[in-house]
Amino acid sequence: GMVVSVEPGYYKAGAYGIRIENLVCVTADNAAMADTDKDLLKFETLTLAPIDRALIDTGLMDESEIAWTNDYHARVRAEIAPLVDAATARWLEQATQPL
Repeated sequence: GMVVSVEPGYYKAGAYGIRIENLVCVTADNAAMADTDKDLLKFETLTLAPIDRALIDTGLMDESEIAWTNDYHARVRAEIAPLVDAATARWLEQATQPL
């Protein structure tokens, strides 16, 4: 149940920096534990906001990273769209399109 932040980033000295920050909760990975006698943990993402597509270069990503981003955006859209007004939902639909 511990909440931590995952903050991958890149900083160019004297020029700029960029960071994508998400909060995650550490939880038991019951599915993975079924195959082993060890206690295993996983991260459950708590922060649900689109990652700006203009900052993503898919040429630097492998297929698993693209799939993770697309799955994350699908979850953001599914969970947040019902909670916002129509204009925001339209923006969210565009912001979370598959890469």
